[in-house]
Amino acid sequence: MGERWTPDTWRTKPVEQQPDYPDKVALAQVEGRLAAMPPLVFAGEARRLKSLLANVANGKAFLLQGGDCAESFAEFSANTIRDTFRVLLQMAVALTFAGGMPVVKMSRLAGQFTKPRSEPTERQGDVELPSYRGDMVNGLAFDPAERRPDPERMIRAYNQSAATLNLLRAFAQGGYADLHQVHSWTLGFVASSAQGKRYDALAQEIDRALAFMAACGITGETTPQIRETDLFTSHEALLLPYEQAMTRIDSTTGDWYDVSAHFLWIGDRTRKPEGAHVEFLRGIKNPIGLKCGPSMNPDDVLRLIDILNPANEPGRLTLIARMGAEKVLDKLPPLLRAVKREGKSVGWVSDPMHGNTIKSGTGYKTRPFDRIMAEVRGFFAAHAAEGTHPGGVHFEMTGQDVTECTGGAQAITDSGLSLRYHTHCDPRLNGAQSLELAFLIAEELQRLRSATDANRVAVAF
Repeated sequence: MGERWTPDTWRTKPVEQQPDYPDKVALAQVEGRLAAMPPLVFAGEARRLKSLLANVANGKAFLLQGGDCAESFAEFSANTIRDTFRVLLQMAVALTFAGGMPVVKMSRLAGQFTKPRSEPTERQGDVELPSYRGDMVNGLAFDPAERRPDPERMIRAYNQSAATLNLLRAFAQGGYADLHQVHSWTLGFVASSAQGKRYDALAQEIDRALAFMAACGITGETTPQIRETDLFTSHEALLLPYEQAMTRIDSTTGDWYDVSAHFLWIGDRTRKPEGAHVEFLRGIKNPIGLKCGPSMNPDDVLRLIDILNPANEPGRLTLIARMGAEKVLDKLPPLLRAVKREGKSVGWVSDPMHGNTIKSGTGYKTRPFDRIMAEVRGFFAAHAAEGTHPGGVHFEMTGQDVTECTGGAQAITDSGLSLRYHTHCDPRLNGAQSLELAFLIAEELQRLRSATDANRVAVAF
């Protein structure tokens, strides 16, 4: 993989999961318009995220990555963005208190508009149409006009991403993320839940800590971290014409950055070493991720690490394990051992969503809460056994009061899925389930912290 890279060399490689645009001239025109658009993120922000992810790889920070399965044009609103942001803030607070280490917050927002598909077409009765690939490509309705891939949708996705980022930056830096506002982050439907009450108790502890620090002269005026936070954006780099159009040379370094998001990842279906997606992401300087499913073996992961992070830079590459609750303790340890043995610097993150999707008895696609948590616990257990660091979690979630994943303290049943099943693609955790999961992961972090402290004492003696 030593050949010269440019943003379009992916076009010389085998490519998968791309729509078949009927009008190639229109596609080229849209790519040209996108290439002239302002960047959505800046290279300096991506470099800062890389430095924070280096801390994740070195066991000094924890990554919380969450947001929509696939953003939609129909559900776009300020309230939807705000509610997802505030749940991420609540989850981060719970994890920070438990782990005693910084939590890097990364959203699946402002660009997650595409999804890979198992089949290129969908059949209903005698009618066969292109599969729905996300609002950036085509429409959800089973209709010939809607399912026709339309490059103009890339422009609409860009504009929605810009508006989303504008609001996220305002929330993160404009006072909404101030730790003095922890009580106001609770969503109405979460407040009355057991998790809401548990969070309120945590918020009261934060109030006392802030009062103590203020008495010592440490306030939001003297310490900006109290009143603002960093929030980074991420999405799967699936639709390569869009990603190429959003790739620019950074004027300060001369390096290529994909300015559609701070962090891009390669999916488990597009990770072939000789494929177009690996070729594209190997050349951009953003921090990047690689999904690792149960078919990944140690040789595969080491080869991909060498291609995507040849300089072995901490923070450059994050491996996102999505094995399934039943397979994580069998499939993950060999990867951990191989990476550790070869001295590869990567962050390890658990995606407990994609390997635990089932079809309910009522016909809805869902994810049982217990299986999600079982994979997270298996992820922590595998790292404990191998002496490696569990660096973070990756969730599909929303701040809306949806009923898409069964179980949890709300005890959502198969029959209850139809009440508020709003997803355009895969089932998401709602705000209460997300916060419940954060508290359960916090308990895992507390155990990890206690074990680390005990080891330090043992070494000292």
